[in-house]
Amino acid sequence: MEFWPEFMANSWGREFVAGGIGGMAGVISGYPLDTLRIRLQQPPTPASSNASTLARRPPSAIGLLRSIVGREGPAALYRGMAAPLASVSFQNAMVFQVYAVLSRAFDCKKTNEPPSYRNVALSGVGTGGLQTLILSPVELVKIRLQLQMVGNRGYRSRRLGPIEMAREIIRKEGVKGIYRGLMITILRDAPAHGVYFWSYEYAREKLHPGCRKNGQESLGTMLVAGGLAGVASWIVCYPLDVVKSRLQAQSMPEAGQPPPKYNGIVDCFRKSVREEGVAVLFRGLGTAVTRAFLVNGAIFTAYELALRSLFNSNEALTMEET
Repeated sequence: MEFWPEFMANSWGREFVAGGIGGMAGVISGYPLDTLRIRLQQPPTPASSNASTLARRPPSAIGLLRSIVGREGPAALYRGMAAPLASVSFQNAMVFQVYAVLSRAFDCKKTNEPPSYRNVALSGVGTGGLQTLILSPVELVKIRLQLQMVGNRGYRSRRLGPIEMAREIIRKEGVKGIYRGLMITILRDAPAHGVYFWSYEYAREKLHPGCRKNGQESLGTMLVAGGLAGVASWIVCYPLDVVKSRLQAQSMPEAGQPPPKYNGIVDCFRKSVREEGVAVLFRGLGTAVTRAFLVNGAIFTAYELALRSLFNSNEALTMEET
């Protein structure tokens, strides 16, 4: 019974909760665009099981959106959201908590000054690398759920839920299979998170000078700085994200099925570029950066507002007790 008050009495507890609230805001605001991004990144599928020609790809994100809604219904845009809504909230809470711990650890001066931009970037890189242990299995399940109705992915014709999909992956591929794509996720997320937190701190300071010290930036500053941070991080890592999505979309073949198309990160790069051109590494980037601006504006705004509310509530409670 005493756990929650003690948990919230510590700054790291409040940072954890605020990060979780930010994560929920991000998932809800950007999930339909994330579904479009994943589908746009996939290679064309055969028009039929016996056909050698490739099915015509929708010409744009708008064309794909119309196709999904028309053929599968609006709910298809939110397919698989339950898993990331729960897990990404926890993962985002961990991200902000680990980032706060690392940024304080890298701050050798221990003054009231905000962390240097260098320490912000280093803390972001460390945070990105560590959080992949949670994120990689979640994204694997999410991608498989989002692609259930696209071609033959090696699963039964009926739609699976998040738990069923995770069990199916483990049944077919073992525990190792649930971490398919871990290395490419680390290569994507470590530098991307360095850019992410550096961009946010730099943008908020430029938009509202002095706010890194006094924390008095406006709601508009939070939204814009968070959005720009998301866009910058996605531009940096997008080619790796395309490769990651393709590798994680593959499942281990059962008896009689052909082997996976891609045999690793380098092989996926080579085959994708050879068959579809360099532009394939940036397919869906417009959708991704649009989503990134909306999602990360929501994440940082929800995080900052929740953190201030939690700190103010704790200060008020402390004053009442004294």
